[in-house]
Amino acid sequence: MTDSVIQFSDLALNDAILSSLDGMGFVSPTPIQAAAIPHLMEGTDALGKAQTGTGKTAAFSLPLLNKLDLAQRKPQAIVLAPTRELAIQVAAEMKNLGQNISGLKVLEIYGGASIVDQMRALKNGAHIVVGTPGRVQDLINRERLHLDEVHTFVLDEADEMLNMGFVDDVTEIMEHAPESAQRVLFSATMPPMLKNIVERFLREPVTIDVAGKNHTVDKVEQQFWVVKGVEKDEAMSRLLETEETDASIVFVRTRQDTERLADWLCARGFKASALHGDIPQSLRERTVDHIKQGVIDILVATDVVARGLDVPRITHVFNYDIPFDVESYIHRIGRTGRAGRKGKAILLVRTNQIRMLRTIERVTKSSMEEIQLPLRDKVAEARLVKLGAELEQDKEHKSLEKFTELVEKLQETLELDATTLASILLKRQQGKRPLFYIGEDPMIQAIERDKQRRKERREGGRDGRGRDRSSSNQDWDTYQLQVGREQGVQVKDIVGALANELGLTKGSIGAIKLAQGETYVQLPKAMPSETAGKLRKLRIRQKQVDAVVCDFDDFREPRGRRDSGRGRDGGRRDGGFRGNREGGRREGNFRGNREGGRRDGERRFDRNRGGDNRGNYRGERGHNRDRRAEA
Repeated sequence: MTDSVIQFSDLALNDAILSSLDGMGFVSPTPIQAAAIPHLMEGTDALGKAQTGTGKTAAFSLPLLNKLDLAQRKPQAIVLAPTRELAIQVAAEMKNLGQNISGLKVLEIYGGASIVDQMRALKNGAHIVVGTPGRVQDLINRERLHLDEVHTFVLDEADEMLNMGFVDDVTEIMEHAPESAQRVLFSATMPPMLKNIVERFLREPVTIDVAGKNHTVDKVEQQFWVVKGVEKDEAMSRLLETEETDASIVFVRTRQDTERLADWLCARGFKASALHGDIPQSLRERTVDHIKQGVIDILVATDVVARGLDVPRITHVFNYDIPFDVESYIHRIGRTGRAGRKGKAILLVRTNQIRMLRTIERVTKSSMEEIQLPLRDKVAEARLVKLGAELEQDKEHKSLEKFTELVEKLQETLELDATTLASILLKRQQGKRPLFYIGEDPMIQAIERDKQRRKERREGGRDGRGRDRSSSNQDWDTYQLQVGREQGVQVKDIVGALANELGLTKGSIGAIKLAQGETYVQLPKAMPSETAGKLRKLRIRQKQVDAVVCDFDDFREPRGRRDSGRGRDGGRRDGGFRGNREGGRREGNFRGNREGGRRDGERRFDRNRGGDNRGNYRGERGHNRDRRAEA
């Protein structure tokens, strides 16, 4: 189906709705609207396959608004949404589309808000109820929400609703639906569980498939940066200062990280705020209002709470943590590039997550551009330019005369010339965001290491596999690092830090053994003094490792786990890392070799298919109970 050339005036909508659309500047429907509205106006059950950013909210809202009986006090339509944020967003759009319908009442109901107030609002009458399944079912059970006059049920983002564990609630609500009611279901994907719902409750539905017409990816410029040289926090700071942003969303994986990163950014002068499911609903709504009004410029958010979020100011989406699946990625970047505007999405990706990045590219039929972080001198220049612009605005300020007197007084008191005094004030003003740097940028070293590795790869293969034959004869020292499983550290974190921060090659890292509070790693005795100095200052997961040489040498597997921990070939299966000593190959995710390494090592180290576990993989993977609580 080609893009629609018809107009809303061709769709038999009433004058009040058409005047609202005209006032909002909407003339032609999107493909999903053009395809769905005629069927929904006829009362046919419908199955719409459409992703975020396609205009599906208006696609089901306009027919609903068109057939309301405003004299009826009981709800005539129920719209179910997976999250509070999406329910609020859908209700707001419905009110906007129906702004010229006199007496229209659209009520949003969701957990986290007063159920007493919601029951009172239902008693006073509502034409359309938009809510999350848990709260809707609760009000039905309390006999405060009556469905006997409902003529339309809509399930919006149905796949996400089922992923979040609402299958029982959705099933019970649909069972309460009057036989004559129209059922409309919109979903980006069609998992087996959703097919069961469709087969059970939809009656000969018309299928509206415009999944291929989602232009979210087309409208958003996509880039990625491979994590190296600096920590991701520092990378975010550099990007935020050098990109021409208005407002941004930074997506992280865990609730803890929203708070931590938001605090870190605020301490460096950014106007940032965290947004996650544990924040009270009233505060979440106030936070969204603040970014709309410009009080804050950056939201650090988890996936669930940002679904349905529509803020025109958002020009950039930063994926601090790579999402678990492609659908989440599409939903994330759909927060920008809306209503015909251009947007930009930047993904921070670790080397062992490149496979997931390529999967995203393949499924979205797009190509991401790899970028390099701006060097810190460029960041300092950007700060100076911004400071200059701010000073330019203030140079005609009325109160400057008073400050001139203060400057003269300070010069006299401190016996300083104007240049020295200005320098002191600038130094104080810069805070944690320096206006210039001393010393070499770690990014320069990382770029040089990349060049060297590429050169080694090109020149490698002299022994058939590109390995240095002498590596197995290394003379090693064992170092104890004061980080371990308790800090959420994994073998890949240790290997990545040693390779990226110290510049060690794969042949220069020996055995690694993780313990609860510490890690033991073998490194060459003959390390250059410069590398040894960097090791003493090394930080992993924001924690100083305080590396010291020790006499630990028990890199064997514990006896109690021997049967389950070793394969037939004697390879290790406990998450230990044998580096290059056994001829293994390491590329972010360790893969053992058949002679002595692990044969299933990749599966263990890549459990989240390219995700950055950050020590909380299972908690934030999207298990039903946690995500239901958010909705």
